[in-house]
Amino acid sequence: MAKTPEKVDEFDLNIYTNLDVLTRLQFKAHGFSFNPKQPINSILAGKNVSKLRGRGLNFEEMRQYQLGDDIRTMDWKVTMRTGKPHVKVYTEERERNVFLLVDQRQSMFFGSKGKTKSVIAAEIAALVAWRTLEATDRVGGIVFNSQNCLTTLPKRSKHHVLQFLAEVCKQNQALNSGVANTNASVSLENMFEQTMRIVGHDALVIFISDGMGWNDKCAELVKNISQHNDIICCHVTDPLEHQLASMKQMVVSDGAMQIEVSSDKSQLKQDFQKDVKQAIDNFRVTARKYRIPLLPFNTLLPTETQLRKALGLVVE
Repeated sequence: MAKTPEKVDEFDLNIYTNLDVLTRLQFKAHGFSFNPKQPINSILAGKNVSKLRGRGLNFEEMRQYQLGDDIRTMDWKVTMRTGKPHVKVYTEERERNVFLLVDQRQSMFFGSKGKTKSVIAAEIAALVAWRTLEATDRVGGIVFNSQNCLTTLPKRSKHHVLQFLAEVCKQNQALNSGVANTNASVSLENMFEQTMRIVGHDALVIFISDGMGWNDKCAELVKNISQHNDIICCHVTDPLEHQLASMKQMVVSDGAMQIEVSSDKSQLKQDFQKDVKQAIDNFRVTARKYRIPLLPFNTLLPTETQLRKALGLVVE
């Protein structure tokens, strides 16, 4: 049974989140940004990832060249026709659309220590949403699980952000350890297809997920989106996931029942490697292939600390 915000007590906040918690994160949404200019030690800087485009440019007027104008804006056709140098004048867009793609599928309902991946994803979304609003950009996106994919078009208002975060909480609190997984690949594909239909161009798309279910179709859709937009992946994993394939023996529990699993059998070990290790590695390989910045997050450290560190800021 899904918990309502009133039923999520302090202890449960490592497992579920609520709107009050995500609202209070607006006071921690500082010390980081997604501007094109990044600190030298930021994951968004350097030669191995694409540079952020930032806000787009709108054509304003054509006028005669003046001393100090950038010659790269020269319109040679008009210059040749009139016999006088003319330049195009552009103004920077004041607002940019920021789309948050927030994964609340069953694979995210996991955490060996600290918080669950689904809670970390919700907190990343909240921090970025509040920071986007402070930067006077528009924020919207898609909150998705294995069955539903709810779209919120970008707007710039606190009420709008609260509505978006309320949907994040709704899907987060609907997660249940007794619910079986559906096809993770299909749900990811559907989400990216929906993103293709709404994102337009010159937007910033922030994908917050563990990457489970990633396949070639997802990679192709992301490639198409990235042709006219910036994409950043916030990759949420749990430390135990990186150890599953090499563990010889473990005890798995859903809080009520537990089972001891041995990986001495080669076939079982191969299944773990396929479902866990390869899923994580393939997601990272795809990000590198298409030069998409990959910000790593774990379930142990405070979310805002990890966000600031990933963007190259000094964290005490």
